[in-house]
Amino acid sequence: MSFSSEVKEEIRKKCFTFKNRHSKIANGIEAEYRKEYLMAMFLDSGSVSNPEKFYHLEFVCGTKQEAEDLSAIIRSFDIIPKITERKSHYVVYLKDSEAISSMLSILSAHQSMMKFENVRILKEMRENIQRQVNCETANISKTVSASVRQIEDIELIRSKIGLSGLPENLQEIARLRLERPSASLKELSEELSENIGRSGVNHRLRKLSRIADGLREACGAGPASSLILGGTCNDKQ
Repeated sequence: MSFSSEVKEEIRKKCFTFKNRHSKIANGIEAEYRKEYLMAMFLDSGSVSNPEKFYHLEFVCGTKQEAEDLSAIIRSFDIIPKITERKSHYVVYLKDSEAISSMLSILSAHQSMMKFENVRILKEMRENIQRQVNCETANISKTVSASVRQIEDIELIRSKIGLSGLPENLQEIARLRLERPSASLKELSEELSENIGRSGVNHRLRKLSRIADGLREACGAGPASSLILGGTCNDKQ
């Protein structure tokens, strides 16, 4: 049995006396009968999708006026539906999961509403977990990519001018990065001789990157690397 059929079956088990669903009197329905009107309408022309797949609840109306009247009644419950034309009919529909849950309650399909809510909560949990996994995966990928670039820069500096040609603070971070290729900035900061934090580590690595870029440019243009820390373009033996 489909979820929509389950909802209708639950509604049929309820006792309600409203019978007249003529659109001309819809706006004049007393407040206490509006739920019964909606229940009758849903049994006659309503449907709701399986929440495991997607969120959609609708009423199919024969005329535009009937759709507008039905929409007005739904709005009286602080739910905002939309109307669309489908072939020769007009459809009043909801796609917001909270609105659909509220509508199921109004239709007195409380068991179906609980089932809907359980599915909705599980879906939201899965989506949140997936977002966290995606975020963590992206962060790991970003960290690995940055580490690879940093190591390439350091290896270039070591081959061209040697790490000993660097200031002591840059020598330290360069050697540490080579020893700990997968370490985060925070982990690197914890192993330095002075406490400079993540931003300080990043600043030093960026300095190394600029030096490496300078070496690449100088070597690409000819023997001009002597401008950079007194090095040469020849590989350091």
